[in-house]
Amino acid sequence: MMKRRALLAAAALAGCTKTPLLEGGWVGASHARGHRLRSSELPAPAVQRRANVLVVGAGIAGLAAARAFACAGADDVQLLELEDRFGGNSRGHVLAGQACPLGAHYLPLPGPHAHEVSDWLHEIGLLRQELGRTVAEERHLCHSPQERLFIDGAWADGLLPPAEPDSSTLVQYRRFADKVAALQRLGFAMPTTRAPWTANHATLDAQTFASWLAREGLNDTRLRWYLDYCCRDDYGADSATVSAWAGLHYFASRHGFHAAGDDSAEREPVFTWPEGNAWLAARLAAPFAERIHAGRTVLRVDEGRHAVQVLAWNEASAQAEQWTAQRVVLALPLFVAARVLQNPPEALRQAAATQTHAPWLVANLHLSQPLLDRPGAPPSWDNVVYGGSGLGYVDAGHQRLSPLPAPVVLTAYQALPLAQRGALLNDDWRAWAGRVVDSLAGTHPDLGVKLLRADLMRYGHAMAVPTPGQRGSAALAALRAQRGRVRFAHADLAAYSVFEEAFTLGTLAAA
Repeated sequence: MMKRRALLAAAALAGCTKTPLLEGGWVGASHARGHRLRSSELPAPAVQRRANVLVVGAGIAGLAAARAFACAGADDVQLLELEDRFGGNSRGHVLAGQACPLGAHYLPLPGPHAHEVSDWLHEIGLLRQELGRTVAEERHLCHSPQERLFIDGAWADGLLPPAEPDSSTLVQYRRFADKVAALQRLGFAMPTTRAPWTANHATLDAQTFASWLAREGLNDTRLRWYLDYCCRDDYGADSATVSAWAGLHYFASRHGFHAAGDDSAEREPVFTWPEGNAWLAARLAAPFAERIHAGRTVLRVDEGRHAVQVLAWNEASAQAEQWTAQRVVLALPLFVAARVLQNPPEALRQAAATQTHAPWLVANLHLSQPLLDRPGAPPSWDNVVYGGSGLGYVDAGHQRLSPLPAPVVLTAYQALPLAQRGALLNDDWRAWAGRVVDSLAGTHPDLGVKLLRADLMRYGHAMAVPTPGQRGSAALAALRAQRGRVRFAHADLAAYSVFEEAFTLGTLAAA
């Protein structure tokens, strides 16, 4: 019976229409809405609406901009959102009654330069002051065990591959740790614009991370795999694609790099929830519940001397709306902003032409029962396979405090090469579910048999990739300083995508 079930499950994953055992499909973002921008024909507006401030895009940057306007006393802030739900890359989902993420799934404790984020976390109770110290609300910190890596046939604690004492791997770990410590003194910060920018920074930004590592003689297989994994996890591309500045910024702006066996290193505490950063997005959006107009595809933005005209397509009513606003914040990816804004500034044209965006796949998997485990470290929140094509999976139920049984839902992440964007758009969802199962089959051969449903989220343009030259881009600097009735607010302006950058850029655009 078990063999028959395994064969039937494999047939379903292969796309066999006669054995529709696997339930699921695509969820979340609708590419058809975004592709409306490819049409040269604009509909006549059927509705006229007005706002003092209009924010286009209700991702983290747009929601932070709306919050900042409201804090400053703006009495009429409205938001237009392409999708049916706010949050951008921080949206969530519910599968089999279990909350789970559709994108970003954690937030590190903010550093000293991310004071806008820190102020807001104090406001919503995630941080507090005790005896002059900042203390995090422990209920929302990631529960232990936090991370593990499947390597050498067993699970190891943490994500850095183990290294034997006195091995060449450990020597290179320590050399890289020393390099990162020296660069921290040079100056790195998050948000990145609050760090100095020197000729040394520009030199790092002009070359790939892989080239810099090769010049430094850092060629150990395990170190290079780990650094590649970090780049793919944060930036959607490997060390041969991102700049050396970006690869080093990952460590130097946060917690540094600590060699295996360094007893002085503590694992970085992070906030996380079953639904990931959708928990944060929901709290940002709550004050604007009646002012977020979802299902609006913005087609054109015209900045005039006295007002800004915004033409949007209402997906539910199938008619166009003309909005008139005194101020507009375009909290959109820059390549989208360049399409919708009439007479865009040259800096926007340049930035849109030079940025690339990584496609991503997020697969939420409902299982009939927990997976059989291998020896070593116990099941953790984040579970990564050494050498795997994917980025591993998180356990959506890891943060549950209830002792009662709950559905088993795992969220698997894949940062895809640009060449697979077309396949992500055109291939059947079952084929992608099969690829996710295949990527974990060596570690969990029972996954295909126990898989009941796969809800897949595809991002054709998930995040800007910090390729060489992006961090020091004069075009991005000009857009951050743009003045007028239209302002820009998106993580693209930082050349890479994380919560702290998006939140800060949205806040500053409103200010």
